[in-house]
Amino acid sequence: MNLEKFQTRTDLAFEALDLEKMQYANEVVDEEFEQDNLIIKRTVITENVGREIGKKAGLYYVLDTKAIKTHDHDELKKCENALTQIIKEVLRIENVTDRSRGLVVGLGNVNVTPDSLGPAVIDNVIVTRHMFLLNPHEASEGISDVSAIAPGVMGNTGIETYDIIEAVVRKIQVDYLVVVDALAARSITRVNKTIQVTNTGISPGSGVGNSRKEISKETMGIPVIAIGVPTVVDAATIASDTLDMLLRYFNYKVENEGRPSQNIIVGPEKIDFSEVNLPNEEYRKHFLGEIGRLSEQEKNNLIQDVLTPNGYNMMVTPKEVDIDITDLSEVISGAIDRALHTIVDNGIIS
Repeated sequence: MNLEKFQTRTDLAFEALDLEKMQYANEVVDEEFEQDNLIIKRTVITENVGREIGKKAGLYYVLDTKAIKTHDHDELKKCENALTQIIKEVLRIENVTDRSRGLVVGLGNVNVTPDSLGPAVIDNVIVTRHMFLLNPHEASEGISDVSAIAPGVMGNTGIETYDIIEAVVRKIQVDYLVVVDALAARSITRVNKTIQVTNTGISPGSGVGNSRKEISKETMGIPVIAIGVPTVVDAATIASDTLDMLLRYFNYKVENEGRPSQNIIVGPEKIDFSEVNLPNEEYRKHFLGEIGRLSEQEKNNLIQDVLTPNGYNMMVTPKEVDIDITDLSEVISGAIDRALHTIVDNGIIS
């Protein structure tokens, strides 16, 4: 079996990094910090690293939050606050000011819930271009010139998404793009919980395995800030993650065997698997036989080798995706509004 045949699908740059195996690992800037109990990762990828992992060189921010799953208003607001600061930082790096004219683009298919994040954000974002067209001198201070569009998908329009956006950019002459789209993750723990912001652009449809012509600074000629959330994961990833969780569960039980707390637990026990180590190779083989001895990449390749040729490697999304998309769209649109319009960020408009 060719172990290099399949690569696990992920649109998150930090998931593609394996600093222990990478030839150019010393060139990676990989930082992690915390804000309001939210974990934020900042990764800078060079050209060499980008070629090695199949990602574009540039700046990547990742915001992890459980607020989308708890639907707690205060936690969602903290998430919006952190995302606002991230977008502002990327805009600053790209020399976008409050006098720049922007276009917010919501990619995806509004009729497919896990792919509808982009259009849902467009429904909520504040647009102001009409105010500047009518009388630019009367536009309130702190409001930027912002337009928005949801171009749909090629299957519905018959037009390449890139062509629609490129035509609009040329017609209304904007200075930068903010593009929102659904992504795919390499881990089920990331689905609807991770927001990535990058200045490297995006390929429409990448989250559902239908990548089109990329929208980036190189192809558009203006800065492109891409905001994405993994809303789907493939079946092979689910199977691989489940095997890992089983191993961690067995290891947890072995390590905690005999503790008094175990004697009072009735029914299934909720475990934070991120806090539990995988067992050593001897225990892995004991629990799962020869499969337990495989490396992560070998295990992933084996599962994909079984599922993909037979058409069983489906893209999967959580059953509560509807409410997750609602919360995500409100958080992202709110952060975009606050990052682009200081009058909104200052609380004058809410």
